[in-house]
Amino acid sequence: MDQSKVRVRFAPSPTGPLHMGGVRTALFNFLFARKQKGTFVLRIEDTDQARYVKGAEEYIINSLKWCGIQFDEGPVEGGNYGPYRQSERKGLYKKYAEQLVESGSAYYAFDTSDELDAMRQRLKEQKSDIQQYNAVTRNNMKNSLTLSSKEVKEKMEKGEPYVIRFKMKEDQHIVVNDRIRGEVEVNTNQLDDKILFKSDGMPTYHLANVVDDHSMGISHVIRGEEWLPSLPLHFLLYEALGWKEEMPEFAHLPLILKPSGKGKLSKRDGDKHGFPVFPMEWTDPETRETFMGYKEAGYLPEAFINILAFLGWNPGTDKELYTLKELTEAFDLDKVGKAGSKFDPDKAKWYNHQYLVKKSDEELAELFMPILKEKGIEEDPKKIKKICSLVKERINFIQDLWDQSYFFFEAPSKYDAKMVKKKWKGHTNELLSELNQQLKDLKDFNSQSIKEEIQAFTQKKEIGMGQVMLPMRLALVGKGMGPDVAEIAELIGKDETLRRIEKAISEIQK
Repeated sequence: MDQSKVRVRFAPSPTGPLHMGGVRTALFNFLFARKQKGTFVLRIEDTDQARYVKGAEEYIINSLKWCGIQFDEGPVEGGNYGPYRQSERKGLYKKYAEQLVESGSAYYAFDTSDELDAMRQRLKEQKSDIQQYNAVTRNNMKNSLTLSSKEVKEKMEKGEPYVIRFKMKEDQHIVVNDRIRGEVEVNTNQLDDKILFKSDGMPTYHLANVVDDHSMGISHVIRGEEWLPSLPLHFLLYEALGWKEEMPEFAHLPLILKPSGKGKLSKRDGDKHGFPVFPMEWTDPETRETFMGYKEAGYLPEAFINILAFLGWNPGTDKELYTLKELTEAFDLDKVGKAGSKFDPDKAKWYNHQYLVKKSDEELAELFMPILKEKGIEEDPKKIKKICSLVKERINFIQDLWDQSYFFFEAPSKYDAKMVKKKWKGHTNELLSELNQQLKDLKDFNSQSIKEEIQAFTQKKEIGMGQVMLPMRLALVGKGMGPDVAEIAELIGKDETLRRIEKAISEIQK
């Protein structure tokens, strides 16, 4: 393979938000291009104007940008193979559609919707296994194969709506190689005469896809499994257009499955189980319904990318955490599996946790500051940094920092009833009162001296550390959670520590 000629593309349709499966397709194309020192192209396939959704193209571009997936050519970047939106390449497709008609590989069809419905109904009543427009049924339909050239000309001159259909060969055995699945075999009798060019003057996916991949010099088509049934038709189109020798290599990625492993992961699965399936939040411009995104749910882009990389690909080692640079170096298309890959929401959280823990305390503090600001809290950055270092092992998301550290900023308003019942004994008030007095006299109020003071106190009283430390945690936090009690006391300061202990003594009675 001549690496300098590797050109791959990601070609989404702006018909709604970009599913995480689409992001994975973009990622695998990006990794393959970078590994092979090739070119990565973004092409917007907006030929289906009826399903076009305003804002979807911008959403796709912004989502991939957040993920760190960069393009070499595209609607924004430009390039020598543009335009990069199919709607701007309109004239190109009709030329090739007409060429296929002239060569006998396609034909004009004038059938109305009612006539097509009647054909399918007739086949259904005849209990036919195949109810489609194909090599058999086309002979009884209204098209340029059954009409005279004069009739065809008259209809076109009158402006009657028509489509151009591919003339599928009869009873031919097609074999196409796929990088992931090996040989894909099909008999043409199982295939229908797909529409290539629509009555609205726009091509269908099949024609536009093949024409654009050829004209843009695409060397490898890496796309989702849902396009595998289209592979034989695309092979035949390359052949009919005289481009068989220049046909790209194909690789169809496996499905991302529901957490149960049964069926393709959908938006409804995310709604049902409470996890995102889109990279960024999306608001439907028609219904105003909002769907959550990984970004807004608190996932780091590097974690999200790592999650997607392991859905279908495996490097063959025990290593699970990869930066984008490391993924590029390790990626191998031949290590992508055929079988669907089950999405595990808990594993996704694990990945995010790993990346948060790897961040420096300064980085975490910077991410935490806006959350505190929203709550009207302004603190010394050094204190925030220290708090992050104490609680980061307990968080999966940045927003968890508040849940794990709120007690550093505000005194408890209530106390966990179960822990009070279990740990606050009859003599606890008396013990804490004595301890509070000793802490009051402590000159250096730091975690080390606090621990030493408590240890000396328990030894003097001949009691276990738990009889003091657990009630003290309740007094400072309100629950049986949080980092080391002495660390909490140091960070909230002597006055606040004494005040919280006194408050607990007065409010918790035994």
